[in-house]
Amino acid sequence: MRKIEIKTWKSPFPVRDKEGNVIEVKEVEENLLIALNVLIGNKDPSTMPRGLEKFRIFNKLSQAFDKADKTNVLELEEREYNFLKETIESDIPSSWGFNKNLYEAITSFLESKDE
Repeated sequence: MRKIEIKTWKSPFPVRDKEGNVIEVKEVEENLLIALNVLIGNKDPSTMPRGLEKFRIFNKLSQAFDKADKTNVLELEEREYNFLKETIESDIPSSWGFNKNLYEAITSFLESKDE
């Protein structure tokens, strides 16, 4: 079992008008769970895992994410951790490295130890 602490931070978010001009910059809360949800949600549907085993993994992830929303600790069995790790390694946008807090959260996730 891996236990990853979920830290929340604020990042600037530009609000744009119809022409694409920035009219306001708001702060939005971000954390590792949000990033992992975005990463999974943006997977190319043709590469999205299928089958009963992956179906079960996604259910376990959903339960772990819901619990982590309340406890700020993401607890993952090795099977679910490995799925997320492989997803990060293959699909994370390189531009996410610009966000210092996100970089630290992803690094913390990847360096977590099996207890």
